[in-house]
Order: sequence, then C-alpha cells, then structure tokens
Amino acid sequence: MLSNGRQAIIAVLVALFCQAPAAGAASAQEQLQKAATDAALRDALVREGRTASFFCANCHGEAGLSRFPEVPNLASQNASYIVSQIEAFIAGRRRNEFMEGLMKVLPERDKAAIATYFASNAAVPAAATAGPRAREGAEHYKRLCVACHRADGHGAENFPRLAGQQPEYLRASLRRYLSKSAARTSPEMTAAVVQLGDKNIEPIVEYLASLK
Repeated sequence: MLSNGRQAIIAVLVALFCQAPAAGAASAQEQLQKAATDAALRDALVREGRTASFFCANCHGEAGLSRFPEVPNLASQNASYIVSQIEAFIAGRRRNEFMEGLMKVLPERDKAAIATYFASNAAVPAAATAGPRAREGAEHYKRLCVACHRADGHGAENFPRLAGQQPEYLRASLRRYLSKSAARTSPEMTAAVVQLGDKNIEPIVEYLASLK
C-alpha cells in the first residue's frame, strides 16, 4: 500500500498532468527520434525536462544521480530506454506501485522531455574505486553482458547503461531476475543471470559500479 504522502504526490501530479492526449499526438519515442536530428527540439526537451522532472528529483536526484542506494541513477541513461521503462511501469511489465501511479499521469511530451533531460546529464560512478572482486566481475561481464550492454557498459537504445550504477540497485535487480520476481521480468536477463549465479553477483556489481 502507498503511504499518505506518496498518494498525495500522485494526486497532485494527476491534477497537473492528467488530460486526454491530443488526437494524432506523437508518442514519446517518436519525439526522441525526431530530436536525434533536430537540435532545437532536443534543446527544448532538455529545458522542459528539467522542470517536468521535479518529482523525480526526490529519489533520483535533480541531475539523475540517485539519493538512495536502491534507486537507480538516471544521469546519462539512454533516453529511449528511459521511455521504454516508463511504458513498462504503465503496462505492468515492471512492478512498483509508486512508480506505476506516477508514470500513468505523464503526457507523451513530458515522457520524452524527462528522458532527454536525464540523458543529457553527466554520469558519476557510484563507486569511486573498484572493489576487490571487480576484476573477476569484468570477466563475467565480458562473457555474459557485452553483447547487449556493450564493452563500456553504456548500453544502447534498447539496453540500459550499467556503468557507474548504484551497487544496491544492481544487486537487487540481478537477484530479482535470478528469482524470477514479478517486479522485473526478462527471459533474456534471467537466462544470463542464471549462468552468472548468485555467488558471482557481487563481483559484477563491484565492476559495474566503478565504470565511467
């Protein structure tokens, strides 16, 4: 159940944002695609996103650097991926009652703006130095993760940036895939994490958290 405070936040956002979309309005992903070749639109989305993300800052930080260890950094995250995760919360493919409520009130323009704003901010590694098992984690990463998340950990349009991510968030996410929790579902990720095994989660977390 949501706390009274979180219910109040959602109620305020519903009042601010909830309205029927205009007929023929471009989806958030379509706006991102256009912004990729339209510098003026991209700049406008960044400006709008800085304002529209005011409620995100409570947990994810004003620039996308998380305030809490279990909450992911969004700075330098792939904008298209951020939008895809907004849609996953709305559709129930990714489960978190608070996030589901928030995402459902966002207009398409604000989805694109928030994603573009966070993507424009510089990432700062959550761990200043690599942990003692990071080298071991690098080998597991090369074996299981590079094909999707890339050698530098920066991901791609459909795959998240993992470099510099919050260790506790990484740890919890990997274990959700391993246990096939309803909170996060992905057959591809589950298959990879099963090969990794619980005992090798910590080395890969240490490796990723210190990447730039």
